[in-house]
Amino acid sequence: MDKFVSKEEKVHYVFERVAKRYDLMNSVLSAGFHKRWRKVTMRRMQIQPGQSAIDVCAGTGDWTISLAKAVGPTGKVVGLDFSQEMLKYSYPKIEKAGVEKQTSMIYGNAMELPYEDNTFEHSTIGFALRNVPDIRKVLSEMMRVVKPGGQVVSLELSKPVWKPFRALYFFYFYKVLPMLGNLSSRDGISYSWLPESLTNFPDQQELKKIMEEVGMTDVKVWNFFGGICALHIGKKPHVEESPDA
Repeated sequence: MDKFVSKEEKVHYVFERVAKRYDLMNSVLSAGFHKRWRKVTMRRMQIQPGQSAIDVCAGTGDWTISLAKAVGPTGKVVGLDFSQEMLKYSYPKIEKAGVEKQTSMIYGNAMELPYEDNTFEHSTIGFALRNVPDIRKVLSEMMRVVKPGGQVVSLELSKPVWKPFRALYFFYFYKVLPMLGNLSSRDGISYSWLPESLTNFPDQQELKKIMEEVGMTDVKVWNFFGGICALHIGKKPHVEESPDA
């Protein structure tokens, strides 16, 4: 029987526990591809110096740092996470990258972002949307805090689109990967969460539809490596003037 009352409680346990090994295990388990996918995403976002962004579920800060480098010292980036342990490992990385001036790492809930409407040009979430309790709520919050015309970006593991490859990938993802991860975490829970988190997560087109349902426009999707990872970028619509205005 699962000892956790809620998905949120289980996810919090997992990330508090794996924080120390999170970066290393990500590189090992993805063969380093997660870094390449993030670089492609940054190019597609076309961030300009002086802009602002919030990185939701920022973890140890890798994407936050990439965003901070892109906006430069005149910009502003916030990395938000609900795991104090994950945040702890972000601070020395931010200092080493030399982006302290434009970067803030804060403890917070992705379901209730502590910012006013229309605060940022960009909101991002990397390899974490499948972990949140309510996908629609988090995407709505991410859209709320960006300015009209701003973009909401999700880079996430997904499901291969070619069926023969999907079968092979699922064998690796559901059988091999948890075994490798749990050899490191040694609790039988932390990396078994990875396949569990993907099982009920929407596929590429389903997630696109959800982003449109919460109000985003011009939602575009890119698949990486046959669909094992997918990039979604949607925009917050500009407010239309009332006909009576």
